[in-house]
Amino acid sequence: MNDRAKGDLLKPITNESGIEIKPLYTAADVEASGGLTMLGEPGQFPFTRGIHPLMYRKQPWTMRQYAGFGNPEETNRRFKYLIANGQTGLNVAFDLPTQCGLDSDDPLADGEVGRVGMAVDTLRDFEVAFDGIDLDRITVSLTINGAAAILIAMYLAMAEKRGYDLKRLRGTAQNDILKEFIGRGTWIFPVQPSIKLVGDTIEYCAAHAPKYSPVSVCGYHIRESGATPAQEMAYAFCIAKAYADEVIARGLPIDEFAGRLSYNFNIFGNLFEQVAKFRAGRSLWARIMSEQYGAKEPGSMWLRMIAGGGGGGLTFEQPEVNIVRGAYYALISALSGAQTMALCSYDEAYTIPTEYSARISLRTMQLLIEEMGLTETVDPLGGSYYIETLTNQMRAQMEQIMADVDAEGGIVKLVSEGAIQSRVSAQAYRMQRAIESGAFRKVGVNCYRNEQEDEHAVAFHPYDEADAQRRVDALHRLRGERDSAQVTAALARLRADAQAGRNVMPALVQGVKAYASVGELTHELVQVYGRYREPVRF
Repeated sequence: MNDRAKGDLLKPITNESGIEIKPLYTAADVEASGGLTMLGEPGQFPFTRGIHPLMYRKQPWTMRQYAGFGNPEETNRRFKYLIANGQTGLNVAFDLPTQCGLDSDDPLADGEVGRVGMAVDTLRDFEVAFDGIDLDRITVSLTINGAAAILIAMYLAMAEKRGYDLKRLRGTAQNDILKEFIGRGTWIFPVQPSIKLVGDTIEYCAAHAPKYSPVSVCGYHIRESGATPAQEMAYAFCIAKAYADEVIARGLPIDEFAGRLSYNFNIFGNLFEQVAKFRAGRSLWARIMSEQYGAKEPGSMWLRMIAGGGGGGLTFEQPEVNIVRGAYYALISALSGAQTMALCSYDEAYTIPTEYSARISLRTMQLLIEEMGLTETVDPLGGSYYIETLTNQMRAQMEQIMADVDAEGGIVKLVSEGAIQSRVSAQAYRMQRAIESGAFRKVGVNCYRNEQEDEHAVAFHPYDEADAQRRVDALHRLRGERDSAQVTAALARLRADAQAGRNVMPALVQGVKAYASVGELTHELVQVYGRYREPVRF
């Protein structure tokens, strides 16, 4: 072995979260990192090994591919295609106008109607999108944030109109506005009113739809924006605590709503780091709920999560390699004990997935269940000296990040000032520089490139101007058909409730039932709350 090779062996290796990785781990490393005091048994506090005693042995993970585009009719067909191919849950994508509280005929929506998700203007669109879908058998996740309160009201109204008992209705809305300020950008209202709206949805669902999860705290997008795995989890927990504090201040006991808080996390990156972050995260969240909030119910302490995606790890270069990446991401999710998977498709780095690519992702998850033995035993990596040490170290990293946030005034203050956004952006810049320099290896991008890269067609999802116009025409027809007096009364109530600081969900439900549009309802709230202006930091 030459001197250079010997030097490489001795060179320290550090994972993305900043933890140095040793070439060998023993029982002494586990003990030095904190031992097995936070391990426990599956289904028991602190849930490091899983929130259910038998995990996948009893029930495999829910497969919930992200889908939705164009109009509600097209989206309904894609939903039924995925269900027919074995998908067990729906994860709905909305177009940018809907996400930003705009109607399809708003000038600001021009060129974006139905482009990156389903266009939704009124309750009628939900009635079409979910026609023929059994909402008792197939749970639905709404990937919506700024306009989440309106879309939750719409979903509940649609389900009730179809005869479902809201007390038994299950489903999820992302509804995590703080991470939108950090990492994505489909905000509408300023920070404090936005948090107030999240609190309104939690409070309303606790009373009217207690099995519905009105918030899925989304570390996923924070990670996609540049955060390390440890930051992804820590910032998500800080955000979840902010929402919990908002609801507790209204007098709602923790055990009346905490069991319906859920999470959406990312899985691209080092396999062992990802598995350890979820094992560490489960025990840390359980301890936070128990020690800081006094939760008594085990379900209030569960880290209920969808772990999938990993879109930030996919590449335009050699896109077929993304099929392999996706398989490993699904493996990570299964080894991590996620309740739900939403696996990115291989072409998702550059277009809306085709039916073909979405089916490959679905088959990947099914293959792990049927052929790879991932459902046969709980926490198969548990007991590994490396995994247990890394789990302890990741938990300590998360705790330190959360302590730093608290010391600086809390997540709401730091997000309002743009501080968290600045840190995540700086981390993203450092990572991009590392990829460009080759310091961070990316197969097909900065290593193992083809000498002459093959050209591959980028089949962008076509933007249909005629369909967008049909959406506008349909909205105009509906406005002529609905009871305008009911709409006017509902909008007036919404503005009055917002001005009085009351929970606006009852008024929103009244409004969507009268077929008030997303844009009309948003307009009333903007008149009271104003619009968010992003702070710029350098």
